[in-house]
Amino acid sequence: MAVERLNFLRRQGVSEGLLRGVEDFCRAYEGQKTETDRVQKPEVLFYGREILEMAVAALLEGENLLLTGEKATGKNVLAETLAWIFERPAYTVSFHVDMGSAELIGTDTFRNNEVTLREGSISRCARAGGFGILDEINMAKNDAVSVLHAVLDDRRMIDVPGYDRIALHPASRFIGTMNSGYAGTRELNEALVSRFLVIDMPMQNEETLNYLMDTMFPGMNGEAKKAFVGLYLDLQKKAAQAEISTKALDLRGLIGALRTVRAGLSPWQAVKMGIVNKCFDLYEKEIVQDVAMTRIPVDWSKGDVF
Repeated sequence: MAVERLNFLRRQGVSEGLLRGVEDFCRAYEGQKTETDRVQKPEVLFYGREILEMAVAALLEGENLLLTGEKATGKNVLAETLAWIFERPAYTVSFHVDMGSAELIGTDTFRNNEVTLREGSISRCARAGGFGILDEINMAKNDAVSVLHAVLDDRRMIDVPGYDRIALHPASRFIGTMNSGYAGTRELNEALVSRFLVIDMPMQNEETLNYLMDTMFPGMNGEAKKAFVGLYLDLQKKAAQAEISTKALDLRGLIGALRTVRAGLSPWQAVKMGIVNKCFDLYEKEIVQDVAMTRIPVDWSKGDVF
């Protein structure tokens, strides 16, 4: 496993100094693994030397990361890839407007005739030396933010009312992700942002999309790969120019569409399900459909793609 992780980084040109740092980190905490079922290789690994080098360097120095950027820039993919690279269990917390501190720290439960703490994701991550992925952190309300302030500061301690403090394992790191402008989101306060190093994630480009296709669909033919990559880039350009919303700019939808093609569905029907039908405004839907039809012929079959 260690060889696979290091070779992955080496193939992308990550510096040897950082590779040695990752190797030393993993060796230092190798005998302290718990919840090993959470240490998993992601289905898709992040591609991009510069971003990987920034993220790895920060985590090696004990920093926490905040990944910002537009939709479908690979924020969660990067977070999961980093947990795998460092061989740490991953704990994902998906924030929403109703999430309070109890869901993060834990709640009282009755067990063996006594009240005990049923630990939340943040507490479990802290004890296990995991990597906490704080998804959509800018949806956290004040109650949850107060927990994050304590977890992410230099004291590395969690105060649990009525119980002993929880000290963060030295391998624990936290990686926040956020999209701006969505319903329920808000601007992060300075105190919380100061606890992170921030990486602004770049938009997808032809190189990263080709890497994704080659990784997930190695049997895809060249013409079809060019068509699907081109479709995504066309939609990304129109979204950047405010001609359409980002609803159709859905990388998960594109991948899901290709999976259904692999199962036997026609490419055009798959694209309608994965991309076109994500738009509920009729005018926008027509624009997206026109873009898709210039790239994906209606008469294509599975054999034209795989």
